[in-house]
Amino acid sequence: MLGILELIMWPLIIAITASLLFLLWFARPWERACWGALGRRLRFPLALALAYFLLSQLLRVVLVVLFKPAGAAPGELALLFLPALHVDAVVALVQSLPVALWCLLRRTEWTTAARRGLLALAGVWWFIIFFLFLSEYFFFEEFSSRFNTVAIDYLIYPHEVMTNMWESYNIPVILLTVAAGTVLVVWLAWRKKPALVTEGDPLRRRWGFVSVVLFLLATAVLTIRPAETAFSKERVINELANNGLAAGARAAWTRNLDYAAFYPSDTRDAAFARARKVLATAPEASFPFPPAPPAPQPGADGKLDPAAESAWLDAARASLQRRIAGDPARPKLNVVILLEESLGSEFFGSLGRVNKSGEFHTLTPCLDEIIEKDALTFDNLFADGNRTIRGFEGVFSSFPPLPGDAILARDRTENVETIARVLKRDGYQSLFLYGGHGTFDYVESYALPNGWDRLIEQNDFKNPTFTTAWGVCDEDLYNRTIEEMRALHATGKPFLVSCMTVSNHRPYTYPEGRIKEVPKKPKQSRENVVKYTDWALGDFFKKVKREPFWKDTIFVVVADHGARVYGSQSIPMKSYMIPCLIAGPAVVPKPVRVSTLGCQLDVAPTILGLIGRPYDSLFFGHDLMRQTAPEQSRCLMHHNRSIAIYRDQRQVVFGLNKSVEYWTGDPRSGTMSRTDSPDAIARELQLDGTALFQVADDLYMNRRYRVVTP
Repeated sequence: MLGILELIMWPLIIAITASLLFLLWFARPWERACWGALGRRLRFPLALALAYFLLSQLLRVVLVVLFKPAGAAPGELALLFLPALHVDAVVALVQSLPVALWCLLRRTEWTTAARRGLLALAGVWWFIIFFLFLSEYFFFEEFSSRFNTVAIDYLIYPHEVMTNMWESYNIPVILLTVAAGTVLVVWLAWRKKPALVTEGDPLRRRWGFVSVVLFLLATAVLTIRPAETAFSKERVINELANNGLAAGARAAWTRNLDYAAFYPSDTRDAAFARARKVLATAPEASFPFPPAPPAPQPGADGKLDPAAESAWLDAARASLQRRIAGDPARPKLNVVILLEESLGSEFFGSLGRVNKSGEFHTLTPCLDEIIEKDALTFDNLFADGNRTIRGFEGVFSSFPPLPGDAILARDRTENVETIARVLKRDGYQSLFLYGGHGTFDYVESYALPNGWDRLIEQNDFKNPTFTTAWGVCDEDLYNRTIEEMRALHATGKPFLVSCMTVSNHRPYTYPEGRIKEVPKKPKQSRENVVKYTDWALGDFFKKVKREPFWKDTIFVVVADHGARVYGSQSIPMKSYMIPCLIAGPAVVPKPVRVSTLGCQLDVAPTILGLIGRPYDSLFFGHDLMRQTAPEQSRCLMHHNRSIAIYRDQRQVVFGLNKSVEYWTGDPRSGTMSRTDSPDAIARELQLDGTALFQVADDLYMNRRYRVVTP
């Protein structure tokens, strides 16, 4: 039904909109015959709708000119305007609804106060609309995307975001531009067609007219389908065809998706059986529990028996629980995990960074030296997403990145598996240090219920050396970390310390005197703050090497995600490459490079493997030091509403409406290509990915992602 509506309605809506706007602007004699008094009330809101429609086309043209993908065919660039006209027309009418309702439902004469009230409403509304237009440009410049879940999440944290914007952009100029544009649009619309008619339109008739308008707009909204603006194999072209408000509304609406309704899935029996098979490839893992029994079926009333469902879920969860082999006599080494903001592989000379001339050009001399002299380095590792909370769930929970929001932002994360829980079961004490506020990105609500004993956040740094828009600088965080490790070491019990930095983030500010570049406008840049991040890490390692706990501690440096997403793939893997460095004489007697394929899900199992003690696990990752067969290596990743699995130069991307894409090639080259003819390996990979993501969603949504101990 919706497909037929889409086919019929979008050209119809464009035709109706164009006709109404023509009548509004040019055909005054027709106005009395066709519109009547009620129609004349809509002159002003329709004029505003026209302004939105035209500005949307102008913004799209600007984005196409500035950000169109290299090599994009002119035909595709022209074709993207067809669905864009439909989506923009619908959104233009919907966004004018508040003003339209005011005009339609006003009961008394248009007094001076009423006119001022209407202008104030239109002015405030259009100030927001104009600000969103400009914001959408800057957002596209940063993410090559229309508004998505990143934009929605940022609205939750106005302090950090507004401080960031104030330090990153010339906000007074932007606000003056927005104000000027608002005045111009509202003034032109008001002067051309003010809605001042009251005669001949009783309240009952007006409400009837409003009902018709709301029904038509609701029907029009239903004709907007995600697939409509996803016609191209080139991700950026699809983003250009989209509308910012429509994309943002969809992102806000789908924060917690019904996975099986939107993404490819199998029967529960088949999914759990295949997930068990995939996770069994780790040579050090054994299953203490049998495979899951057949899943319960709905009764005659179409509903599942709650008791039978709960019992089956317990058995299904137990079927995936693994016992990881180890030596219980091994010492309980301390663990320090430094999760680094946006520190992608692209900055590391030791990982191949060159300048535009192809010459060696590193931004991380301190880390390069650590890699050369002290570290176990994984140079073929990929992030699971492009948000910090994706890094959290991957590194600390070894959990697949589900579509929608990361588990930190969802409502069922009060009892999930983490490396902190694993180590706590083995007698460890734990601490989390975060440079920002604990409420940001749900850090506090994730860490404290799930294995960490304490959280130290920005408010706990009484006299920080330097703060950014996001929190205390890296060196303050590291110095406090060393102080806390001394205190933990003095107790005689092993410890886990986790840190999350905030410095490597726009507006790219940092303390003076640490690197030669002075942190002042207009010289603020990502490159400079990466150099500061590198300096702070180098300073940290110089200090901890003098501490008594150095010889008994595993130090892990890993990025939460890359600096930015770039590339034409639905999930451009090259921009997801991140470093992972492990140091500490107890496990790294000499420097080693490991090129085994992995992702953030593998970090926790690898750390636990280096400790070498036995433990029970529901983790979806594997120990990268023990993988010997290609089928053991895989990457699970996420971008916007797409999720993917990668192995053997084959990537399978799962999208909304159960869509599946196949890509082939070396992700590090940045030149993977889409194919419509997947081979047998890609087909098997699709089945693996379908099972892993489906099972992860089932475990999380039913609060079963947690090891059960006797």
